[in-house]
Amino acid sequence: MTDAVAPLTILYLDINTEWRGGQRQLLWMGEGLRRHGGRPIFALRTGVPLAERARASGIEVIAIDPLIAGWGPWTVLRLRRVIKREKVSIVHAQSGHTMAFAALSAAGTTARIVFARRVTTPLRANQPTRWKYARAERLISVSRAGVEGLLRVGVDPARVRVVPSGVPLERPVPPATAALLASFGVPAGAPLVVMVASLTAAKDPLTFVRAVLVARREVPDLHALLVGDGPLRASLGREIASLGLADVVHLTGFRTDPESLQSAAHLVVLSSRSMEGTPGVLLDALALGKPIVATNVGGVPEVIEDGCSGLIVPIGDENALGRSIARVLLDAELSQKLSAGARARAPMFTIERTVDHTMEIYRELLAESQVVQ
Repeated sequence: MTDAVAPLTILYLDINTEWRGGQRQLLWMGEGLRRHGGRPIFALRTGVPLAERARASGIEVIAIDPLIAGWGPWTVLRLRRVIKREKVSIVHAQSGHTMAFAALSAAGTTARIVFARRVTTPLRANQPTRWKYARAERLISVSRAGVEGLLRVGVDPARVRVVPSGVPLERPVPPATAALLASFGVPAGAPLVVMVASLTAAKDPLTFVRAVLVARREVPDLHALLVGDGPLRASLGREIASLGLADVVHLTGFRTDPESLQSAAHLVVLSSRSMEGTPGVLLDALALGKPIVATNVGGVPEVIEDGCSGLIVPIGDENALGRSIARVLLDAELSQKLSAGARARAPMFTIERTVDHTMEIYRELLAESQVVQ
């Protein structure tokens, strides 16, 4: 009798405290690895939403609580013990800070390092940055737009792969009820535009608010939901009031059901000005068959085809954004065309494709390691 082959064990590192697109992708990646017969282990901060959801899904979770985001000797030592004890084959880092932990904790072990980058902002081209990213044997960018940020710090192009994020297409997403929409102040039957985003400068929610004012010149009964929370919430509230939109633009705060609010929308909008790789909210909109208007940032043009599965407008241009919103809402033929285009585009961004392509990278890297040995 031969011994059973140990499952492929991947240690995923994430020290973010919020539930956002990256954490959702990590959870789905862990679940996908298990479907492939692998064993995911998540190293996360104590009490974060991802830890609760991972445990509920049956994924092993270990706690890491570094005092400093990118460094903590006790965290490094604990991760190194886990790598050795659990026979971790690959350490998969989810951010720049966790890349530092991956590089330090995997040193002196047989574990290989994979780094996944979800944003397109330039990396600092200093020596510490160059050192840590040179430790990764494969670097995954979720968009072609994000590759340049890796190459500018000296990463070997042969190590870089592009694997777009994905969503499960088979998820049932019932639209938000009329009662729930009414609780935010949206009248029954009103044209509804929804933007799901953290209320930060990178997402530029102020341009969205001002675009709603522009769009209402042609669609006076338009209402908008801004779904999310963040440091700009108070200033946004003041701007909404000063523009006379207090009964029109509704701030919902953080929601665990943003997809259902998108499902109830006539149009999905994203007004970001930086960072976007393959925005999960746009992938959700594709899967739901919703018309999209989004800014020309990062990997957005890789997700939607302008004029086919959405409309793309210049960054920070409230007038162009507002006119495009009104155009889609007033032109039923265009709205139906974009909706059909979104549904046709969605299969390119399934979570199954994301998992399969990431697994291919794992296998490729491990096969190289065996050749070297």
